[in-house]
Amino acid sequence: MLNTNDTIVAISTPPGEGAIGVIRLSGSDTITIAAKIFSGKDLTKQKTHTLHFGKIMDGATVIDEAVVSLYKGPKSYTAEDVAEISCHGSDYVLRQVLALCMANGARMAKPGEFTLRAFLNGRLDLTQAEAVADLIASQSGTAHKAAIHNLRGGFSEDLKQMREQLIQFSALIELELDFSQEDVEFADRTKFYELIDRLMNATQQLVHSFQLGNVIKNGVRVAIIGKPNAGKSTLLNALLNEERAIVSDIAGTTRDTIEETLNINGILFRLIDTAGIREHSMDVIELKGMERSVDAMNKADVVVYLFDLTDSEPNSKFQVPNSGKYLLVGNKADIAHRENIKTVFEKEENVLFISAKNKENIHQLKDALYGLVTAGEIKQEGTIITNARHYSALQEVLRSLHDIKAGLDNNIPGDLISLDIRRCLHYLGEITGQITNEDTLDYIFSKFCIGK
Repeated sequence: MLNTNDTIVAISTPPGEGAIGVIRLSGSDTITIAAKIFSGKDLTKQKTHTLHFGKIMDGATVIDEAVVSLYKGPKSYTAEDVAEISCHGSDYVLRQVLALCMANGARMAKPGEFTLRAFLNGRLDLTQAEAVADLIASQSGTAHKAAIHNLRGGFSEDLKQMREQLIQFSALIELELDFSQEDVEFADRTKFYELIDRLMNATQQLVHSFQLGNVIKNGVRVAIIGKPNAGKSTLLNALLNEERAIVSDIAGTTRDTIEETLNINGILFRLIDTAGIREHSMDVIELKGMERSVDAMNKADVVVYLFDLTDSEPNSKFQVPNSGKYLLVGNKADIAHRENIKTVFEKEENVLFISAKNKENIHQLKDALYGLVTAGEIKQEGTIITNARHYSALQEVLRSLHDIKAGLDNNIPGDLISLDIRRCLHYLGEITGQITNEDTLDYIFSKFCIGK
């Protein structure tokens, strides 16, 4: 996968009909190949960052009218010569143009190979390359902001400063080793200790942010649980503001789970409407639905336990979910007696009272869901870790920093402290790609779409 001597080509727009489709080429023969199939200006004589209208030709046959964009290296996405052929968005046309490019010397790109070349040619570091994939996959405003921050080098800059400060002290300690017989000390241990404290705090914050980052990147699974006829499907419809689930007065109408997504303040919530859970049932299908409800509850990040305020025993089946995060929501507050509202779950501090049918207090429920998963930690700026690879490496960085601090506390020799510093630098380098291997790159870029 690390061969960058040839010219690659791929369709960069998604499958299906569209007004425009784009074929992208990158490599040393890009402009020559594009010129062979283009009828119009001689592309080999044109300047970089220019657009050219003409026809794509297969010999004497016109395939399509197109616009060709030229980006000459190193001022391009991959730092190589790049051409983008914008055709009409017919799948047939795009594949014809793709085949022409390959017939004239291009090779089909592998997943993520354009971005891989950008990384290998120094246009992006590995965190920025991964941010490209995150940006493409982002489905909410918060996920978009996190990806843009990393793509612009925000996370890379944090790591760069950490590396530079550690390298500076490491060099001084290494210098002490060269003068070990002189009994001199070049590295100020007090300042070094203060540095390690700062780096530990910064790394701990990054590690801590991963829980929130996982929510931002993957969304939040929310299971709506409750007894039959508590109003779960009505609540789902109220949250979505559309009639998604069938609603009736007949208990047990919902027999299987229904999933829908809801964006609340930039966080994607995956709402799961479940079959009602009750003590006994002779209906085989309903029993299967209840099994799936319990399974959904145990797998959920958050459980909304909905109970009917008009029910004399609303909490008979309630149990704390595996995630430990749940909201107690009393429904039908519009028709329930006030005495019942006060006594239901009176030991619980935070109970929301709503009317799903009348859409009363639905906004308060949305705010409660958002607050439960973010705890007010989302900021407009700053790095939030959304990548499991980064999280794992940062944990190793934190362990190394703890070892360095312990070494300073115990006055161990400089050569042993130096080893811990090198280990810390190694894991920082793994995150940015300064230290990597082909297997790691294969794994990261294999998850990209082919045209990127």
